[in-house]
Amino acid sequence: IVASGLNVIVGDAGQISLGHAAFLGIGAYASALLTTKAGLTFWAALPLVVLITAAIGMVLGMPSLRLREDFLAVTTIGINFIVESVFLYVPFFGGALGIGGIPSVYLFGTRLKGILFLYMCLAFLAATLAISWRFTRSWAGLACFALREEETAASSAGVSPVRFKLTAFVIGTAMAGLGGALYAHQMRFISATDFGFPLSIMMMSMVVLGGIGTLWGPVLGALILGTLPEVFRPLVDYR
Repeated sequence: IVASGLNVIVGDAGQISLGHAAFLGIGAYASALLTTKAGLTFWAALPLVVLITAAIGMVLGMPSLRLREDFLAVTTIGINFIVESVFLYVPFFGGALGIGGIPSVYLFGTRLKGILFLYMCLAFLAATLAISWRFTRSWAGLACFALREEETAASSAGVSPVRFKLTAFVIGTAMAGLGGALYAHQMRFISATDFGFPLSIMMMSMVVLGGIGTLWGPVLGALILGTLPEVFRPLVDYR
């Protein structure tokens, strides 16, 4: 889910983002705080989590709109380190101790765990892919494609780089927020180190390996990079 969101930013809009784990963390922390401190259920908190992550994504994405290539990559890396530091050093977010006691997800009185939680995640993945597919066939998606291929020519034809790059960034970060909420309620404990820069690199690797700018590429990349470490676990001493 999170890799699909990154693909909207990188694959569709052509923006190099190497700090996507920050928005996964924002979604996870938002859901954890809303359910542990505000007393909301997972389902009541989820829309707020997506909105909060998208809003923060829009704010943090604005300074990046005037940057390209290496400068944009460095900026997004900085965003990742800043967000991780806020979670780590601000007591409200649990500091180095993180946040525990995150409640399980219930649906119609049934606790979703194990295979049931997997089915719920697959349903959200299907919704994410449907949104991604619809975006690629919308005017906003076509505008992002034009900006990705040649921003100067697209701008001269009346395509607004600010409007459509920001649209892609908001959609991508909202998807990351959804993934963060699912992660928090699966693990039931989160800490700042869970959302560091190496995870952002892993997300980008998933998108590139599976096929950047394609619908199923992030899913394929996530399956490969998620499975291989487990398959080769017996070789951990030689890694």
